[in-house]
Amino acid sequence: MEIANKTFDQERSLYHLQNASVSNCTFAGPADGESVLKECRHIAVDGCRFSLRYPLWHAKDFSLTNSSMDELTRAPIWYAADGIIKNSTIHGIKCLRECDRVRISASHIVSPEFGWKCRHISVETSDVESEYLFLETSHLSADHLQMKGKYSFQYTSDVHIKDSVLDTKDAFWHSHNVTVENSVVKGEYLGWFSDGLTLINCSISGTQPLCYCKNLKLINCTMEGTDLAFEYSDVEADIRGHILSVKNPRSGLIIADSVGEIIGEDPVMECTGSVVLRKDRTSC
Repeated sequence: MEIANKTFDQERSLYHLQNASVSNCTFAGPADGESVLKECRHIAVDGCRFSLRYPLWHAKDFSLTNSSMDELTRAPIWYAADGIIKNSTIHGIKCLRECDRVRISASHIVSPEFGWKCRHISVETSDVESEYLFLETSHLSADHLQMKGKYSFQYTSDVHIKDSVLDTKDAFWHSHNVTVENSVVKGEYLGWFSDGLTLINCSISGTQPLCYCKNLKLINCTMEGTDLAFEYSDVEADIRGHILSVKNPRSGLIIADSVGEIIGEDPVMECTGSVVLRKDRTSC
């Protein structure tokens, strides 16, 4: 079935549509109907414009290409599975909630609560602006992601990010089994309470990073403006360049070219971590 060049604004206009292509259609109008493509199966949506709430709930085996969802498409994609989003613009709040196996590429997304409680999501060559990004999502991969937000990747697990720019704060709190490589990570209070966070060839900046961490690894990273780093963390770190200050690492070894200050005051637990300068490998 092919549906093209039409406008729909009624409630559940194409409910449970199956084995169909929908192209160059507009989902907007005075009826202001919700859930226009709810429970759809095996559909390809291309070149469409959405301006109604909840358009793709419970969608299965779908593609959304060359399309746009404006700020009126509140919660546009929930409980969906096996989807492709490509060359599209999404500005609807609370997009992608409890979804499985969705691939996103070459897309522009502005959604304050994006990607919550999802599984097996991949993002490549896209930019995302989201205050809370990928909360409690697992099995996430990102390649050439440009993101801007605040409380990103919290409570995530099994995450791999590469060649990306993450402009954020409070990122990766309580995360488990996360690897970030060849990326820029900017923001305050990075990675607190994480377990199994690994940063490889990354540029890290921002105050008080990487505290209360378990199984933390930094390999060939740089740190800029990073004061009071590693407090109460179990850490193995190889830092190229300068660290402003390190405070009370719980265990492990931190190697750097230079460190402004080593702070060991008033620990609330036993702290045996050490800091070593690369030039002479002697303890500071």
